[in-house]
Amino acid sequence: MKVCAMLASVLIAVLVGFAQAPPALKSVIGEVTSIDGAGKQIKLKADDGAVYTVTLSDSTSFLRIPPGEKDVKKATKIVFSDVAVGDRALARVPLEEGATTVPARTLVIMTKADLAQKHQHDQAEWQTRGVVGTVSALNAASKEVTITTRGREPKTIVIDASAADFRRYAPDSVKFADAKPSSFTELQAGDIVRALGDKNEDGTHLKAEELISGAFQTLAGTVESVDAAANTVQLTNLQTKKPLVVHINQGTLLRRLDPVVAAALARRLRPDSAGGGGPGGAAGGPGAAGGPAAGERPAGVPGGPGGFRGPGGGAGANGDLQQVLERMPQLALSELKKGDAVIVSSSRGPDDSSVTAFAFVAGVEPFLAAAPRTGGQVNLGSWNLEVGGGPEE
Repeated sequence: MKVCAMLASVLIAVLVGFAQAPPALKSVIGEVTSIDGAGKQIKLKADDGAVYTVTLSDSTSFLRIPPGEKDVKKATKIVFSDVAVGDRALARVPLEEGATTVPARTLVIMTKADLAQKHQHDQAEWQTRGVVGTVSALNAASKEVTITTRGREPKTIVIDASAADFRRYAPDSVKFADAKPSSFTELQAGDIVRALGDKNEDGTHLKAEELISGAFQTLAGTVESVDAAANTVQLTNLQTKKPLVVHINQGTLLRRLDPVVAAALARRLRPDSAGGGGPGGAAGGPGAAGGPAAGERPAGVPGGPGGFRGPGGGAGANGDLQQVLERMPQLALSELKKGDAVIVSSSRGPDDSSVTAFAFVAGVEPFLAAAPRTGGQVNLGSWNLEVGGGPEE
């Protein structure tokens, strides 16, 4: 289940039980950021980014409801002192246009502890009952989605999505929590799909309860200019040879590859490349000064000491790569210079001149040098950051 993504619909459903509330009342949903016990008020950061001061009185009703529960009869009465920073809350208020200080008639709480417990349960569910892959076929009549999984041993899975709750990743975010309600008709061949449900014995069929999809791409480019104030980078797209404006936001993973890791990834892509290392090999390769011993893989590189298995896909290459990148040094846009090579992961859309980056990675020169060319264009091979996030938010 997607706790954060579903919270609004869950809490709004709860309000069905408040039929006596006057029509003028509106709902503010968000996270409790501070509590003033003496002044009987809380600060609530709404999901749209606005911050409200919610004032409470002796007549305010306080309710606690478990995450995922929609029946108001299952709510438990609590008192103001039970509310804590980090709780998710719905305040029922007579909200006037532009008002930021509002009195609450009703405050419905999902506690931080309950949400954390639900989150852990959901993560375990997606690990054991989830699948992820690329859409290879669609059957609109039966609402079946055929996907091909990634990793060292890809396989074909047919997903029965006839009873699934559909969501789609937002164009500027790869987070589960930011995904929007969707439908079967939005699915396309080449989409990345995550589905949760019951599998058959050999794992070739899955009856989906939830399905989240997105259209992603991974691009290589060289830096032309940087506008750090606007959080944009102008690139030349190495696949299309056209200009590309890359927008960076708070959710963008900004990393610079360590030279040793970059060389190791290049070897994995093309073992016979110049970055293959060995005695007398490229700087940072096995046998080179400062590099790992011959025959070893650097720590944190897929398959090496501290390597990782990818979520939902076993030891899939892209899962390993995601984990490796998270261990790499942070990148500041001010560090970039003209001519630097980068790899960018983003949504795929109709506008190929501008994207919002989910991941922006510099220090990839060894990898791109090893990448094969198809018709003069860079083929990124197994480099892939296109799989959307799981229920981690």
